[in-house]
Amino acid sequence: MTTTPPSRSGSSWGDLLREGTSPVQQSFLDLVKNTTNYAGYSPGVVWGNLQTPEYAAAMLRLVVDFHGIPDDIEAGVAARTARAQYIGQEGRTCHVLLGEQALFTNIGGADVMRGQLRRLIDATTLPGLTLGIIPARARLLVYPGDSFSIYDDRRVEVEGFRGGETITAPERLVVFRKAFSLLQQSAVYGQPARDLVGAAISTT
Repeated sequence: MTTTPPSRSGSSWGDLLREGTSPVQQSFLDLVKNTTNYAGYSPGVVWGNLQTPEYAAAMLRLVVDFHGIPDDIEAGVAARTARAQYIGQEGRTCHVLLGEQALFTNIGGADVMRGQLRRLIDATTLPGLTLGIIPARARLLVYPGDSFSIYDDRRVEVEGFRGGETITAPERLVVFRKAFSLLQQSAVYGQPARDLVGAAISTT
């Protein structure tokens, strides 16, 4: 595998998105290509690597409109959705935790959400992917915190309104490993997870 992309430590979205969404999405695609073992937590929206083109386009539209950046949504969507091809490829593993809220956060409207939720059900059988959902009423063993992604247990990416942050310091990585371990204890998998998604589809 090739060298991983450069870090984004402390970068504001104004800096990262100056040329539109495509460069950032391409950098994540490169990172996924170079990752063997991934673990991630997304409490409020669907994990990027499992987003349908319609859902991804709606998400990036919100980004473009909010930050007033160049409208290159089509290119951004192409790079984001291309990540899915690497799930399970060449022994790659992905362990993803979604908050149940991610099944209900309305991105793009009812039709887009139904398509996205059906995609999640299909994804529960993908080789190399472990998909857990944390029920809204599950007892948590750690406070929810922000979404984060752990790449090969050596790099964490955290995103928020403020921008993106890359974490590589060992003493900080251990915090995210511990958080993920505690969060996964509240998650359900397999048929119980599919049942949660199915219930969300029926009310969307």
